[in-house]
Amino acid sequence: MSEPANIPLNSLISQIGELRNFEIEELEDDKLLSDVVDEVENKINQTFSECSENLSSLPNEDLNKFLEHLKKELGEVESENANFESEIERCMEDNTKLESELHSLLKFIESQSPENEKEHMQMDVSYLAADQADFPLKTLSLSHQIEENKTTLKSMEDLDTIFKRFEAIEKIEDTLTGLTVIEIEECSIRLSLKTYIPFLESVLSQQGIEVPIEPLEMNHEIIIETVDGSLELKNVEIFPNDVYMGEIIEAAKSFRQLYPRFSIEARSSLEWFVRRVQERIALSSLRQCVVKNSNKLRHSFEYLDREDIIVAHIVGEVDALIKLPQGWPLSDLALELISLKSRSQHSKEVSLSFLCTIVEMANSLNSYVRKNISNFTDSIEEIIMQQMQADR
Repeated sequence: MSEPANIPLNSLISQIGELRNFEIEELEDDKLLSDVVDEVENKINQTFSECSENLSSLPNEDLNKFLEHLKKELGEVESENANFESEIERCMEDNTKLESELHSLLKFIESQSPENEKEHMQMDVSYLAADQADFPLKTLSLSHQIEENKTTLKSMEDLDTIFKRFEAIEKIEDTLTGLTVIEIEECSIRLSLKTYIPFLESVLSQQGIEVPIEPLEMNHEIIIETVDGSLELKNVEIFPNDVYMGEIIEAAKSFRQLYPRFSIEARSSLEWFVRRVQERIALSSLRQCVVKNSNKLRHSFEYLDREDIIVAHIVGEVDALIKLPQGWPLSDLALELISLKSRSQHSKEVSLSFLCTIVEMANSLNSYVRKNISNFTDSIEEIIMQQMQADR
């Protein structure tokens, strides 16, 4: 049954009244039909009575035909009566169903009366008032949830930052050897660098130094400032500051221009810089170790890391400035005398001609002598003594 709530109430009541009147009219029609049937039956009986006298006078053959015709008509009438009875039963069932639906409709209409609507309205208002009373509590609960979500989000962001930092540290430590990342920030990296000094025993042996040597490691701390949070070098500090890195820093800054086709992942300027620093530390430590142990012999030496020079203090208060070739003492390149100077203010200045003679004679010595700092210094001292005696 369709929803009746959308039909006006007066219209529904009027329609129900019409249906009831229709039911009464149906009952009257049934009575009228019954009267008509009785009247027809009376007329048929009267006609049959009038005709029965004439039937007796008919021949047997005609009488049989007439009886068959009557039987046929009787069968048709009985069939029509059966159809009428079936139709009447269907109408009675429909009428019962209609009465049930009308009863349900009346109950629904009564439930929609103004009194019930007012009651429902009062219930809705009470529910609304209850919801309004709970509104501050719900608002407070939602505020707490928002704060908790903000805290969770902040924690997740912090964890993401820490994860990225650890990822960067792991990436740097995997790329470089002997390196530990102490701290990493957006534009700064603090590193602990451990450098193993290679071939120390063999180098000292080549220099004629026989002392017990244990494996040597140098520990430094490096603070690297980067450009815009990348791995491109901006500035560097090293502690202790016993290694000159000026040339390495300048080369690292221009790394992209010098090697534009190199993959930053495979060989970044930071990686290149740290490896060059390790090489410089190893080489500088070897030189300092050679100088330190050579001081125990006849001459004293001083190593100038920035200039790659060893100053040999020889007799007569003369200093010989010896230029170190690239890679010495690991390389096979020979040392070179570049100048002489007096340590005493009262000594005579070395003449240019005398200086040129000493430098030329010293640098013409065989490479074997010039590879050993002590032997080369002894030879320089001997040449100076010979030239001084020759000038007298």
